[in-house]
Amino acid sequence: MNMDWRALLSPYQDRLVHSLQSCIRIPSVYADDGSGHPYGQPVHDCLQYMLKLSSDMGFATGSCDGHVGWCEYGEGEEMVAVLGHLDVVPAGEGWSLDPFGGDLKDGRVYGRGSMDDKGPTMAALYALLALKEAGLPLKRRIRILYGLNEETGSADMKYYLKHGGEVPVMGITPDGEYPVINGEKGLVTEYYDCRLSQSGPIRLKELSGGAAHNIVPDHAAAVLACPSALAAQIAAMTAEQVTVSPVDGGVRIEAAGVNAHGGSPWEGENAIGRLLLFLDRLPLEGGLQKAVHALAAGIGMEWDGASLGIAMEDALSGKLTLNLGVVSFDGETLQARLNYRYPVTRTFDECGPQVEQAMARGGFVRSYQLHKSRIYMPPDSPLVRTLLRVYSDYTGQPAQPKCIGGGTYAKMIPNTLAFGPIFPGDEVREHKPDEYMEVSRLMDNAAILAHAMYELANG
Repeated sequence: MNMDWRALLSPYQDRLVHSLQSCIRIPSVYADDGSGHPYGQPVHDCLQYMLKLSSDMGFATGSCDGHVGWCEYGEGEEMVAVLGHLDVVPAGEGWSLDPFGGDLKDGRVYGRGSMDDKGPTMAALYALLALKEAGLPLKRRIRILYGLNEETGSADMKYYLKHGGEVPVMGITPDGEYPVINGEKGLVTEYYDCRLSQSGPIRLKELSGGAAHNIVPDHAAAVLACPSALAAQIAAMTAEQVTVSPVDGGVRIEAAGVNAHGGSPWEGENAIGRLLLFLDRLPLEGGLQKAVHALAAGIGMEWDGASLGIAMEDALSGKLTLNLGVVSFDGETLQARLNYRYPVTRTFDECGPQVEQAMARGGFVRSYQLHKSRIYMPPDSPLVRTLLRVYSDYTGQPAQPKCIGGGTYAKMIPNTLAFGPIFPGDEVREHKPDEYMEVSRLMDNAAILAHAMYELANG
């Protein structure tokens, strides 16, 4: 349809910005707070805010037992959807502004969730309002889903599907990148436990490293108990970015690395792997030697799974990536947390069993697994072609789909792809201090989403 979509959305700018500020001021971080709401009181409060705002705009609204909410416009048997989420990651440190203040400064709306994903979700709501008030004809219903658990496991969408939630014939989630993401690697997170029976002159007392399974750790440390003569020998050993310090009854060993996202581990250096490679050079015995060797020889500082026998790649999404993100020891059990991502044309059966078997050889038993299967939609599919055309019409730029190593709601709801909100070359602020979304980009997204919803509803 030949229409100036930015001009259609321009009259809504002030309202859109004000609504986003109000939404940011609700600190919707997951909380197990006994409130009776699935993801805590603040997340529930944010949902209620969005449902009331949607209702006040004249949209029908609904909720799936407080796990997912939605608003809807139009008629027809078929439905197209926009999947946004209202939950946010914790604020963290390093902010120069109130992370839940919703401040408008220098043409930017600041606050946790401004980019991920309250800003794009609010843009979708006002895009739908513009379609409604313009009286544009629609052949399908349009539903905006308000997710509440995207940042901590996507239990919301699992609940929605399990309890009869309607599946769209086509959908988008504005929580990725433009032009359109038509493939996402398979995403696997696993926890492994090993109850150590220690013997020999060296005993592990402490082991720690990493903050999350999907972050390459920049620091790891171990404390070993051992005779003084052996401690002196260990202290004399050298390795890059490894330091050894004497402590009462033994040594403390620390390794440094470089942080990176778990989806691009080649950009970092894994401190846990560096520490394990050093420990594997020591005269360990028994279960400790077995566990350390399995991790050091099988993973070490590798990020491609080669020593585990799972190295693979394709032309669409590149290589399998692997990250040993966390290790810990509580005095009895050694725990390791892994995150690996396999290419869009391969399967879990080509890597999952091999990882479990390799870990078992070190005495590890898997205690947790979250697997989100890879998705891929060919470039000539109707949804991809429509979204590329919408993007090109707005930007005037040629567009090609792309595959990523991360994961979005598109993995959770069938017939859905990630579309926006980040434009090529723009700074990525999500999950960082001073997260913001420029008002101009907020309006760009609202215009593009309005056009996309119109095309999908009439396709």
